[in-house]
Amino acid sequence: MNQSDLLHLRLSAIRYVARDTHAFELTSPDGGRLPDAAPGAHLTLSLPNGLSRQYSLVHAGPAPLRYEIGVKRDPVSRGGSVYMHDELRVGTILPVAVPRNNFPLQEDAARNVFFAGGIGITPIVAMLEHLAGLGRDRMLYYACRAREDAAFLPELRGVCTPHLHIDQEQQGRVLDVAAIISQLPRDTHLYCCGPGPMLAAFEAATAAWPRRQIHIEYFSAKEEPSKGGGFTVELARSGLEFQIPAGQSILQVLRAAGIDIASSCEEGVCAACETGVLGGVPDHRDSILSAAEKAANQTMMICCSGSKTERLVLDL
Repeated sequence: MNQSDLLHLRLSAIRYVARDTHAFELTSPDGGRLPDAAPGAHLTLSLPNGLSRQYSLVHAGPAPLRYEIGVKRDPVSRGGSVYMHDELRVGTILPVAVPRNNFPLQEDAARNVFFAGGIGITPIVAMLEHLAGLGRDRMLYYACRAREDAAFLPELRGVCTPHLHIDQEQQGRVLDVAAIISQLPRDTHLYCCGPGPMLAAFEAATAAWPRRQIHIEYFSAKEEPSKGGGFTVELARSGLEFQIPAGQSILQVLRAAGIDIASSCEEGVCAACETGVLGGVPDHRDSILSAAEKAANQTMMICCSGSKTERLVLDL
């Protein structure tokens, strides 16, 4: 993480919100207010075991007194959620990057419909709370495998009337995202945060919709990372040059050389490693930048993207 964007926050509370899902509350050790957080924003935590992970904020607003995140324990994950559940204790001080937002809310939209699956509800709680405060139209379809997996229901019922779909109570049938979307007015803004099958159904159902009305939060990469190598990276500020071999990312090569680069997901879904591009043409493989932003080639995610040219010049 960049030191200028780093906070040191105390884990002040942990509470149960659903099966294998806890809410973690973070506050300033001096009780002061924290940097603003917009609906859809996430935090990047540096855990004591050396892992860096990002989690969406459950609530948002200007100068809050606390941040709250929801974390589902996933035993087959890369270890962040397991450590959060099994090892972290109230009172621990954690380095936390200031909130970033790759999933912004279009708050002036006339109609907003949200699709959430499981722990994907986390950033959507904050969005619904914000829209409720503005008096904006909002609708939520929330799918879970079992009723005990549905998190943050009290918060949700305070700001909307959620359409709760429980797979086990529907003979195992999943939420029919396409059927719902087909009935919506075409000026609706649509949001989705959930597991891969839900995202795939959502993307297919909205393929013909205007891109500005479609908002997606990705849990994992959409594309395979660029690992072909065979190009040179120049760091403009230092003049250092590095050959990127096949099988390695730019981030891995720079980190091995002792260069401190902010990173977290290493899949192109969090934007922690976003880096300015001053020359060359990146091979974009992230799930963050829009098509227009990728075409502009002004920034890239060096954890997963490579180069289409023999040389890249980065603003490092």
